[in-house]
Amino acid sequence: MPRILAFDFGTKRTGIAVTDNLQMIATALKVVSEAELIPFVKQYMASENVSTIVIGEPKHLDGSLSGPIEALNNFVKFFENNYPSIPVKRVDERFTSSLATQTLLMAGASKKQRAVKENTDQIAAVIILQSYLEQQQFNRNT
Repeated sequence: MPRILAFDFGTKRTGIAVTDNLQMIATALKVVSEAELIPFVKQYMASENVSTIVIGEPKHLDGSLSGPIEALNNFVKFFENNYPSIPVKRVDERFTSSLATQTLLMAGASKKQRAVKENTDQIAAVIILQSYLEQQQFNRNT
């Protein structure tokens, strides 16, 4: 079974997570800089079978979009243009950074480890992907 690839997109760096082959478990894959993102995606897509792309969509509490929307839309268009047979799903990413920080805290990460933004981005990508997986499971059971 192909994997699902998820992104906590950012203009400086992007956290990336992936499922196992059974699409049951979300795992942190990597954090890449803005300059490394497209080359990494192209290499990964050439070597792995991916069925779905999941991208976190930043929103305000009222549900309106926030953050670098134009850059995010361009990233989505990159997938739509280069991989048109693979669906791109946007997932609400409100609170993922706070949940990632709480996860690091509960895991016993030091203050210094929690301050490393890459750690938060990686966990946020996992949370986005896990949220998508749970939503899919819920939809199958209803």
